[in-house]
Amino acid sequence: MLEPKPIACSLIKVNNEIGLYHTGPSLDKGPMPAVFYFALSGEDSLCLDPFNQPVQFLSGHDVRVFSLTLPGHEANLPPQNAINLWAEDISKGTNIVQDFCEMASIAIEFAIKENFVLPEKIASAGLSRGGFITAHLAAINENIKFLLMFAPLTNLKLAKEFKDLRDHPIIESLSLSRISEKICDKHIRIYIGNHDQRVSTRSAFDFAEDLSQKAFQKKIRSPQVEMIISPSIGHMGHGTPLNIFESGANWLLECFLKI
Repeated sequence: MLEPKPIACSLIKVNNEIGLYHTGPSLDKGPMPAVFYFALSGEDSLCLDPFNQPVQFLSGHDVRVFSLTLPGHEANLPPQNAINLWAEDISKGTNIVQDFCEMASIAIEFAIKENFVLPEKIASAGLSRGGFITAHLAAINENIKFLLMFAPLTNLKLAKEFKDLRDHPIIESLSLSRISEKICDKHIRIYIGNHDQRVSTRSAFDFAEDLSQKAFQKKIRSPQVEMIISPSIGHMGHGTPLNIFESGANWLLECFLKI
């Protein structure tokens, strides 16, 4: 068993609206490879076990990890209610995913400008709805070269919280199939349980296949899209085991070494 490592993080004010959390080597040591990781609030994504286990496995390496607070996780709101808040906002016509990704992209540009990160070595990673966010962020920010997705939500229609909104135009626009062409040239690794009933193993597989098809249409003969299916654990088969978090962190480190 991995003994949880105490992870300390600090808050960087990008502007009056955007707070960027950081852990890893001191920011005064020059630019380094960076991972933007999303799971819960910015602080909990980096510091709360077990959600921060990818961060724990990256700890001790010359890699900085950053995070922002996902929608629905502000001001200590209960995380189990976050998707309900997404549904409420979308029902009112607010594209909270787009709004968040625009803010996160501003934070990435800020980190590049401040020499906190190496522009050619930027990854985005996420757990469940954080994986959904990380794909949308990569679609609007070309600096992201690597995507790591743990048990990712790929289509909001599949979540029970959106059962009354399945024909809503914002829901339609946010399906990851809508952005696969924009990210299919990146290095992507997806982990999913073999019977994930929360986000759907089949939907994740269809997304991976669509990425590969779009890459071939762009004349990319060897698309760098990987999907690893392992035995499901946890509630509705939606858990992610320790060894998968470790494998994902090691994959990112290998990606950074290759460039």
